[in-house]
Amino acid sequence: MATLLYRLGRASLRRRRLVVAVWLVVLVGLGIAAATLKGPTASNFTMPGTESQQALDLLAERFPAASGATGTIAVKAPADGQLTTPEGQAVVKEVVQEAATLPGVVGAVDPYQSQAITPNGRYALIQVQFATGGDDVTADQREAYEKVGAQAEAQGWQIAPGGEVLNAEPEVGSTEALGVLVAAIVLIITFGSLVAAGMTMLNALIGVGVGMAGLFALSGTVELTSTAPILALMLGLAVGIDYSLFITSRHRQHLLEGLTPEEAVGRAVGTAGSAVLFAGATVVIALAGLAVVGIPFLTVMGLAAAGTVSVAVLVAVTLAPALLGFAGRRVLPRKLRRAGAAPATETTEHTETTEATGVTGATGAAHRAAPAAEDRSGFGFRWAHWVTRLRVPVILVGLLGLGLLALPAQDMRIALPDASTAPAGSPARTSADLIREGFGPGFTGRLAVVVTSDSPQDTATAVPQVTALIQRTEGVLAVAPPQLDPSGRTALIGVIPKSGPTDAATETLVHDIRDRVGSVGNAEVLLTGVTAIGIDVSEKLADAMPIYLLLVVGLSILLLMLVFRSILVPVKAALGFLLTVAATFGITVAVFQQGHLASLVGLDSPAPLISFLPILLIGILFGLAMDYEVFLVSRMREDFVHGDTARQATINGMGHGARVVTAAALIMMSVFGGFVFLDDPVIKSMGFALAVGVAIDAFVVRMTIVPAVMSLLNTRAWWLPRWLDRALPNVDIEGEGLRAHLDKQPVNA
Repeated sequence: MATLLYRLGRASLRRRRLVVAVWLVVLVGLGIAAATLKGPTASNFTMPGTESQQALDLLAERFPAASGATGTIAVKAPADGQLTTPEGQAVVKEVVQEAATLPGVVGAVDPYQSQAITPNGRYALIQVQFATGGDDVTADQREAYEKVGAQAEAQGWQIAPGGEVLNAEPEVGSTEALGVLVAAIVLIITFGSLVAAGMTMLNALIGVGVGMAGLFALSGTVELTSTAPILALMLGLAVGIDYSLFITSRHRQHLLEGLTPEEAVGRAVGTAGSAVLFAGATVVIALAGLAVVGIPFLTVMGLAAAGTVSVAVLVAVTLAPALLGFAGRRVLPRKLRRAGAAPATETTEHTETTEATGVTGATGAAHRAAPAAEDRSGFGFRWAHWVTRLRVPVILVGLLGLGLLALPAQDMRIALPDASTAPAGSPARTSADLIREGFGPGFTGRLAVVVTSDSPQDTATAVPQVTALIQRTEGVLAVAPPQLDPSGRTALIGVIPKSGPTDAATETLVHDIRDRVGSVGNAEVLLTGVTAIGIDVSEKLADAMPIYLLLVVGLSILLLMLVFRSILVPVKAALGFLLTVAATFGITVAVFQQGHLASLVGLDSPAPLISFLPILLIGILFGLAMDYEVFLVSRMREDFVHGDTARQATINGMGHGARVVTAAALIMMSVFGGFVFLDDPVIKSMGFALAVGVAIDAFVVRMTIVPAVMSLLNTRAWWLPRWLDRALPNVDIEGEGLRAHLDKQPVNA
């Protein structure tokens, strides 16, 4: 693989104009396709096979008038009792009439008929039924709905349209550009060259542009959830910058060793590119593996993100070499732009961080011949000496610290978000707050019970029984009168719980109702509604998470066994990954669910974590954790194989890899952290959890606990039974085959 990539890198540089032209054509072509073929994203989460989804499908078939999106307009009079006066009734009826004539609306329910008025005569609810689902409501229809009641508001009334119809796609604005700016600063500091930093950033932006354009071009035929493009953008941008960073760093090192730009690029792509290819493959496999969970919207999210990561890898090993060819020696700092090789100490000082993937220079022998010339005074070497010397205390403190951070995770609750967690000041949040204020939290999470049979008589017999059973269920506040479809075979009964949509009590109530009404007469009884769908989705995801975690851990052990030819190193890496996941869950729960320091991330309403966050976090962090493991440990293995002691090999791996891993982690944290500034709490929690997870894995697990454990294991770390060594294929991630190929050629060939 390394030899093939070496040839690809040289070919990309020689034909750099063609390579750049091809990528620009692809970018423009996909951009045009995205503009013309882009379809709407879905803001709802469906779960085929669940009771709530079966009920929705049944309503769409037999009761289409009740299957569309719903809206709830909260009305607050200027004073108590005003809703009961003739003047107040006139104001409310005018709002009802205005809502009923909105485009896309099939009807609005008068609160005086539905008795949706508080005893103090100050609050009322107007139910609005749309003809289509929430994702099919147009922007113009949604905008018109939000403006309902403008005349009443001018008279001092508070009119707050809300409901599921206001579920909208989160917008990516200018705030998350701060993360990209920080990443650019990290690149400039790391490279000491604006050309190198700018080229790396340009390479990543072209890659993410191609990936996102391709994703939106497919959105017309594949339904995307509103969060899928955001996740793809996060990952594509972060790994795109990192992968280009690794290859550019190695290229600069080879230039300083006196190689020609073409040879330097070839060797950079052959060595660092091999690690990039493996790292990208692990991320893609982990994300594509979400398909095994069997949840359609999660599968699409994983595949969308995997697509952008795949593009980032292709761009890194083809476009990056081409751009490096245009840049020439300008990728080096000004003081190092001179012909010939720089002194060895200067070379290592500026480029030792690029050694993380295992090849030591023009050839392995070249560097081993002059070890005394290597500068080992850098922070990475000093940190490695300190960690290996105090390995037992370091391991104990690390485990204890991460264990304490993980404690809140035992209280983790997952749910789909409701309007009460929407950004403060948004129409959906304003309406939800007003409903809670006047009616209580249960009115924001109504349940819907569908009673259906093959004959109107059976349905008519079952409805009173179902209603009576629900009314006697603990946690039910009210049961609305049934609505019948034109055939009389299907009835819809509204249920108001006492607790809010994401409360544990509501989850218990849903199960209690299903248990009570499961065997009523000859009718089928199904419970649905936005709240019930959220509970079903959350439970399905919670059940799938242990299976997926086991799959990911097993995959990590197998992949790293192939790379490092060891048993204990992969097991150690997998255990470190579990520590990262547990601590990340704990911190995220503490902030977003329990509300500790929530104001620092702009969160005003703590709530359960979004249902798919834990399982998504496992997949993404797995791929990123394997990146850092490969970049650090592969150098340790190489030096151990070539005669260093196990302890010295560990120090060498840390010394050469610390700076590049630090830069890579800071870049990822910056990109992910930029999304914390978004108002949408779902995207905010995703960005926060990923940034925290990268920080923990890179700085605590990989750069602290890993070298301490490797030092403690000593030579045992590299033990592998002979029969297993013979059975495992050699993936040559460290470029052994390339070194053998290069040793047969002149250094500057």
